[in-house]
Amino acid sequence: MTARGPDRSSGRRKLVLLAAIFLLPLAVALWLNFSSWRPATGTQHGELIEPPRPLPSLALTLPDGRSSSPEILRGAWLLVYLGNGPCAVQCVAALAEMRRVRLALGKEAARVRRVLLYAGDCCGPGYPAPRDLDLLVLAASRDGGPALLELFPRAPDGSAGIYIVDPLGNLMMRHPATGAASGLLKDLERLLRLSSIG
Repeated sequence: MTARGPDRSSGRRKLVLLAAIFLLPLAVALWLNFSSWRPATGTQHGELIEPPRPLPSLALTLPDGRSSSPEILRGAWLLVYLGNGPCAVQCVAALAEMRRVRLALGKEAARVRRVLLYAGDCCGPGYPAPRDLDLLVLAASRDGGPALLELFPRAPDGSAGIYIVDPLGNLMMRHPATGAASGLLKDLERLLRLSSIG
């Protein structure tokens, strides 16, 4: 009888240990899922917009005065720059940076469109220039355009940036307007690699 006691105790310990091995990861996963804890840093280089902001279906104005399709901001990954008034030095630099990033994607470049979304008087007929034929220029000055522009978050200094919009029309990320091409390229490459849409 005395010999069986240690065996039972040892068996119980093994059973408890085995149960802990299976249940502890489940408990940690449930806690992480339902708690508000998030990692302090992510692997992205730009500012993640959480939750992503769905952009409304909206007909915008093309440079020639025609209205676009309401689904113009869907169907491809978009690099969007916000302009206000004439496309001056910073605007031109941001569009050039967007072009370099898109070209650096190689064969994946076909999945990405560049967009200049502007308010005010920016671009007349003949714009975009021949070197920018892949640039989609859209005026957001009337109808729901101003409300659309309000969905794009600004930096603390009030400046716009380069934004990434997914093919479903969700505003996902913001990068500085210039000087962040390598981070923008890395984020875009990662999104294209992981995405099965667009």
